[in-house]
Amino acid sequence: MHFCRHIGILLATLLSSGAYLGDAFQGTSKPSFYRPAVGSTTRLSLAVNNNVVLRPSGTNEKVFDNLKVGGCKVHRYSRDAGSDASTEYVMWYHGRSVEQDSDKSLPPLSTGRIGRATSMNGLSWKKDTKGSASEDMPGVAIGLNEEAWWGFDTAHAGLGSVLLPMSTPALMTEGGCYLMYYMGGSFEETPIANYVNRDMPPDVMIKGMKMRIGVCVSQDGQTWGRVEGDDPSGACLSPYDVNDPNLREFANLRDEVGLPVKLEEELYVGWPEVVPVINSKDNGKSGFFMFYSTMTKADKVKVLGYAVSKDGFRWEPRGICLRPDPGTMDGAGVARCAVIRNASYDRDRNQWEDAAGYTMFYEGVSEVDNKHRIMKAESSDGKTWKKVGVVFDIGEASAWDSHGVGSPNVLR
Repeated sequence: MHFCRHIGILLATLLSSGAYLGDAFQGTSKPSFYRPAVGSTTRLSLAVNNNVVLRPSGTNEKVFDNLKVGGCKVHRYSRDAGSDASTEYVMWYHGRSVEQDSDKSLPPLSTGRIGRATSMNGLSWKKDTKGSASEDMPGVAIGLNEEAWWGFDTAHAGLGSVLLPMSTPALMTEGGCYLMYYMGGSFEETPIANYVNRDMPPDVMIKGMKMRIGVCVSQDGQTWGRVEGDDPSGACLSPYDVNDPNLREFANLRDEVGLPVKLEEELYVGWPEVVPVINSKDNGKSGFFMFYSTMTKADKVKVLGYAVSKDGFRWEPRGICLRPDPGTMDGAGVARCAVIRNASYDRDRNQWEDAAGYTMFYEGVSEVDNKHRIMKAESSDGKTWKKVGVVFDIGEASAWDSHGVGSPNVLR
């Protein structure tokens, strides 16, 4: 497709406060067809420092995302492999309403409910205002869990990853099954002092902060069904706690080669990023990696952990894979990431082919200004990572993203 070859990589980012979604193009100039579309729900402006592609719904009080949007995941699909005319971009994202945010006992995030938007060019987006008929509000793909009061996602939900594992990532086929990984919080109370490095009264509580990760399935990417996980809350991955009787099996966990797995206690798990592991020579070694944001219980440091799975539903934690380095641009913490399998481009056949290793884009939090920037790390096996540095910085003082950029999503 000429569009993708010319632009290269589209890196979708959002303000760290979760207010807007934007895009950035790698290269020295924008293509000549980079213009705002007319008649779309969200218009792309060419004004200086304004590359916002999706905004909250604003004054509409009856929608789920009228205050904040964030956590976008974008896929490009072609319903006819030989034609660019039928190309469609689909974005899933989470949003929070003014009404939901009025509950000040919840964490001040952009999570709330999950929605969907579509685009013909990846720049001008139209929100799905209908959503799933089974959800509690219009335009919602995954809402609050009202069927199980004990569920992990009764207070708020946020998007992680969307996969189409039964067909290739770029071609939609009949019978394909989507998997959506998301995080959620319940109305369970935990002390705020658990999450901050300053003195707090022990009786000051917060709800919905002990987040867990779950998975949903869909045949069309629009209507979703929750898959019950092994945790009593319905989650497929919970923060590791030595006192949790449901996690006792992980106390003496060993990895694929029989070595002991060192697990640290975690305060929450969220923002899951799931990547297929494909071994063409030995299918028994294929499976999935899940990378997630967490905070260590012992020292309250934001880190990235990872887990492995054979089927995408049952997960085993493997510990921390990326930590902050004091004195660097991520010295105050590392968080939400996007991981892609490396690939090489075959110009003769006009297609991408898998290559060895993985590339991670993640949020690094600076010790100097406490702002989030997008950084890069590389790995040959998906387990051990080498940091490269900042690859996408914050905007200028007057820009909409001057306070931070994060939640990266990369399209090849």
